[in-house]
Amino acid sequence: MSPVNTQVSRAECLFIAKLADESERWDDVITQLKSIISFSNAQLTVEERNLLSVAYKNATGTHRASWRTLDTLEKHQAQAHAPRREAALLRRAKERIERDIADACRDVLALLERTLVPAAAAGEEKVFYKKMQGDYYRYLVECARRQQREHYAQLSLEAYKGAYKHALGTLEPWHPTRLGLALNFAVYYRDVRGSPERACHLAKHAFDEAVAAMWQMPEQACCAMICCCGRAR
Repeated sequence: MSPVNTQVSRAECLFIAKLADESERWDDVITQLKSIISFSNAQLTVEERNLLSVAYKNATGTHRASWRTLDTLEKHQAQAHAPRREAALLRRAKERIERDIADACRDVLALLERTLVPAAAAGEEKVFYKKMQGDYYRYLVECARRQQREHYAQLSLEAYKGAYKHALGTLEPWHPTRLGLALNFAVYYRDVRGSPERACHLAKHAFDEAVAAMWQMPEQACCAMICCCGRAR
């Protein structure tokens, strides 16, 4: 395929991905972005990278919301001593959703670990992808069996630590990707490790550093920091 045709194909894939994003067809967005990854040797633009991230987040988010609903119902049934048959049916439905979550998470993690992270440039791109690794291992923790939880929790921790260490050395304290990483890492400590104190300390330290460097912060980063602060609350 000639360079011109490749470039046209990439532009067409991006256009189709944007249409799919507007119509909330997340699997179609992912399919088009995977084509772009193959065209570009995994060198995505910021726009393409964000489209990929949003598509995977929304695709898994639907399953995660369904799982939380059934998890709550299961707990209520246990308290109410529901009939065994109903409990078994609910459990079966919940397990189907768990498989959907696991499949989606493993798909994005395979893409990250085999292709995107190895090809990422130092700085924001590498932090962005390592943060995604931490996020999707964290999502696996949410619905994993007890014997698998610690395995996924450790993989999530390693990814977040790697991303955070790289962010400290390459990104300004106010950088939106660094702040978003700090917030998600804090969520990990709160939800996975059951340590709200450590979560608060990590988030507070990150935002204190960002505020201290506000004098050199561009306007766009300031808006992003305000958004992150709102999410942290």
